[in-house]
Amino acid sequence: MDFPNLSYLVDGDQKIVQSNAILRYIARKHNLCGETEDEMIRVDILENQAMDFGNGFVMMCYTDFEKMKPGYAERLSETLKQFSDFLGTRTFFAGDKVSFVDFIIYELLDQHLTFYSKCLDNFKNLKDFVGHVEALEKIAAYMKTSRDIKTPVNNKMANKDARTAHDRQADRQIE
Repeated sequence: MDFPNLSYLVDGDQKIVQSNAILRYIARKHNLCGETEDEMIRVDILENQAMDFGNGFVMMCYTDFEKMKPGYAERLSETLKQFSDFLGTRTFFAGDKVSFVDFIIYELLDQHLTFYSKCLDNFKNLKDFVGHVEALEKIAAYMKTSRDIKTPVNNKMANKDARTAHDRQADRQIE
């Protein structure tokens, strides 16, 4: 296997490492990368923007959570506004059909809702987007099972507060 690592996927003769490479491989197999050039560009942009968004959240969770939380909370609304503007009136970020980046953004929004339950209150289209993903038939069915685990959000290497559920103080800072 090239670059042996976790995570990995073996699919027939294909041996793939790195979570993003695995995700894109599965997305291509299932036509989840956008259909038109405009949709594919939107997917590419959002994939990278989501990476930046997620990295900021991870940095806060794995360093000095309490020290970084107020500044992060202040910037969160601006970041969410950019995602809201990019989504616009679309059902999903690339258009009317779900793409793999919708699952990435959904996960990030879900994590943020765990820590800042009201963070989407000013962004109806993002709230609707979360609802659209959760209403997808297989997602909805999965969320009804005991396998759908909401916490911990991060692993044991993260700050204790960043592993747990809802943080009411952060909600007050955003309000």
